[in-house]
Parts: sequence; C-alpha cells; structure tokens
Amino acid sequence: MNLPTKITVARLFLTAVIIALLCIPFSYFRFNFPKYDFYGIPIQLNYILSGIIFIIASLTDFLDGYLARKNNQVTDLGKMLDAIADKVLVNPVLIVLAAQHFIPVIVPVIYVTRDIVVDAIKMQAATKGKVQAAIKTGKYKTACMMVGICLVFFYNIPFEFMNIRVDLGLLIIACILAVVSAFEYYHINKELIFPKEK
Repeated sequence: MNLPTKITVARLFLTAVIIALLCIPFSYFRFNFPKYDFYGIPIQLNYILSGIIFIIASLTDFLDGYLARKNNQVTDLGKMLDAIADKVLVNPVLIVLAAQHFIPVIVPVIYVTRDIVVDAIKMQAATKGKVQAAIKTGKYKTACMMVGICLVFFYNIPFEFMNIRVDLGLLIIACILAVVSAFEYYHINKELIFPKEK
C-alpha cells in the first residue's frame, strides 16, 4: 500500500472518529462534552472537534490525489478507496446533522440520491468501456458542500453574528449543483445508457 492510499485510508478513519463524536451517547458513560457561550451563540465542544477533524479529512482528499499523480502512484485500489472515502466522509455526516436538526432533511436526501444515480451512470458507462471523468459542476458541488458542512460544525460563525445563513446557503447551492451535475452525467452518457437500436 503506497503513501497516497494510506492517506485515503486515514480519511476513512477520521470519518469514523467524526461519526463517533456525533453519535455515541457519551452521557451513558457519565461524560458530557462541555458547552460554551460564544458571544451569545451556544456551542458544544464535540461539534467543534468534529469540524476540525472534518477540515483535516477534507484536506487529505486533495493531498492523496496530488501525491498519487506527482509520484506516479495512481492505482486501481487507490482510486476505488478514494471514491469510497469521499462518499463516506460527506454522506453519513449529512445524515447525522439532519437527524440532529442542524440542517434540513432534504439536503442529505438530494445529495445521497444524486450519488446513487451518478454512480449507476458511471458503472453503466464502465461496462461499455468508458471511464467517466469528474465534471466541473461536480467539483463545484463538492467544494460548496465541504465549506457548508464546515460552517455548520462551527455554528455558522462569523456569519451568524450578521444573521446570514451562509452555511445553509452553501448546502442548498451544493444540492442544486448536485442535481445539475447528475443531469450532465446523464446527458454525456445517455447513448450508452439507452443505445439506439440498429
């Protein structure tokens, strides 16, 4: 296992830590994360810690790909794990944040459904011998979603002081781009999905 793949595996581990911080009922073990009043905004330590870890995990997404291309260490295992790690990092976090009423439920519904549809399109294209590269709309979608999730973890600070929901706005933009990119993937591959009869 080369270094880029190890970094990808580390991202999976970091995601597990985030989910543990958000979901484990620590009160059963007689422990509660402290809560602070930050200039009138109540914040809880486990969400701040999750936000820090999420940022680190997001940076590894850039780092593993950069090192793999730079050192000519791109492997099938690395590409597979990277695709899995990307979805495992974002989708469960969205579901947990929705379940805990930090974001609207429609956000993970749209985002996860889009991933399923696009993955199905990519698999169909792969059976026809075509490797579907990422498109720009998908990259913009990911960027908006990552920043939006970070802001949610940090209670939308500093924008919360101005009563501007930048975190939710970015998540909504990401969902719109998710739908648009799904249609783009379909348009690019529609002849492979529904081949014309000769």
